[in-house]
Amino acid sequence: MALRGLAASGPSSRGPLDEAVAAAEERGAPAVLATGGAPEDDEEDEGRGRGLLRWDGFSAWLHCVCVVGFDLELGQAVEKDPAYFYGYVYFRQVRDKSLKRGYFQKSLVLISKLPYIHFFHTMLKQIAPEYFEKSEPYLEAACNDVDRWPAPVPGKTLHLPIMGVVMKVRIPTCHDKPGTTQIAQLTQQADTHISVILPTVHEVDLFRCFCPVFLHSQMLWELVLLGEPLVVMAPSPSESSETVLALVNCISPLKYFSDFRPYFTIHDSEFKEYTTRTQAPPSVILGVTNPFFAKTLQHWPHIIRIGDLKPAGEIPKQVKVKKLKNLKTLDSKPGVYTSYKPYLNRDEEIIKQLQKGVQQKRPSEAQSVILRRYFLELTQSFIIPLERYVASLMPLQKSISPWKSPPQLRQFLPEEFMKTLEKTGPQLTSRIKGDWIGLYRHFLKSPNFDGWFKTRRKEMTQKLEALHLEVLCEEDLLLWTQKHTEVETVDLVLKLKNKLLQADREHLPVKPDTMEKLRTHIDAIILALPEDLQGILLKTGMT
Repeated sequence: MALRGLAASGPSSRGPLDEAVAAAEERGAPAVLATGGAPEDDEEDEGRGRGLLRWDGFSAWLHCVCVVGFDLELGQAVEKDPAYFYGYVYFRQVRDKSLKRGYFQKSLVLISKLPYIHFFHTMLKQIAPEYFEKSEPYLEAACNDVDRWPAPVPGKTLHLPIMGVVMKVRIPTCHDKPGTTQIAQLTQQADTHISVILPTVHEVDLFRCFCPVFLHSQMLWELVLLGEPLVVMAPSPSESSETVLALVNCISPLKYFSDFRPYFTIHDSEFKEYTTRTQAPPSVILGVTNPFFAKTLQHWPHIIRIGDLKPAGEIPKQVKVKKLKNLKTLDSKPGVYTSYKPYLNRDEEIIKQLQKGVQQKRPSEAQSVILRRYFLELTQSFIIPLERYVASLMPLQKSISPWKSPPQLRQFLPEEFMKTLEKTGPQLTSRIKGDWIGLYRHFLKSPNFDGWFKTRRKEMTQKLEALHLEVLCEEDLLLWTQKHTEVETVDLVLKLKNKLLQADREHLPVKPDTMEKLRTHIDAIILALPEDLQGILLKTGMT
């Protein structure tokens, strides 16, 4: 099960977990916590004894490890920090007649900023069963192992030991294509010590999640692309989480910029906001299991109700698209409940390909590769015309002057973009017919477009700043200073130092030799000034 949540802001949101995490961070130890009480005195002393260790290695991978107790009246006894984290959960339920409802319930949770779903689930399967047998000392030993791991640098293949098991993983990069892996699938002679090889750290089993609804996968792709409010009603937290994550990933490499909650409960701080009927549902994908939501979220425009996800090789009955008014009872049948009419015609070819795979008992992994490639090509066909148009908003390089501020990007004009689709639209790369123009018009009003365009605009603005620096470095700045006053020269030096600071702070895509040239220019200009000014400017930092 994967969690992702946002706590209420303000001092009142700090619960026992927050206080303990803060205390642990202050003394330099990772938070290995059982919620619901303060640490014992000897635990505090032990923490101080380890105070010299900074736990940098641990922090690169995990924020903290939590042991979550369950109060059957209050719900899970844990609060989230006021920022997004991913929570990876191993839940244990054991019959215990001495307890009120007859069950002992506890979860081991790994909380991280990293969306490495497959990796952390694999890690939990390795350590959680042992933890429940051996308790806190085992967990502390596991944390020490994590602390010795190298940082998760994109593109690196790492060997990560954890409690006697070695996992071989490759950290993905932003340039990786969905569904591809750079890591060797087969253990080579030199890798005999490797226990687990993970082809991917972050991708879910796409076909298994879409299996009950793959006839409607293209419609669901449209709903996710447009940031429509969407609810997944599933029989278990793991199935809810996996399906929500599969939906979010189906528009990759386009980032999903709205909120998503793989496992949303009635105890969540946004419960009232999401269930109210006085305002339209927000742009969010919710995964729920409580039958109570079938009633309280009835007003949401798009609801996917799925049954049990079948093991690999078994195919559940395909659900139908049904009208929302039919979702009235708690025992409503599985289906996609929506009044949404897709903009694009359904691609029968991918349906036949997947159905053939089912008949031939093609492995789920192979079906996932086919489905992921289909989604990738669909998303790329959609986004390429936008990328092409946005690239045209970039000023010509010859318009960049060293003595003026970098030129501004041209404004994005929706109607101007629409006119480009006639000759350079998605029909060049996609066989799918339909109302592409209508889909684009809807998308331009969505949070996903807003987030995507802000990201692209920032990247292009940074590129302009980098080009401006390159043009500036090609000038004879020392000659320029000879024709200007000392005051103007000092002003130039300060501005150039600020340029260096900006390039470093904002990680501008500047060539290393450009930065070196700029430093050489600054040094030469300062040395040409009177000694009193040289001393001042050499001491002056980049302001």
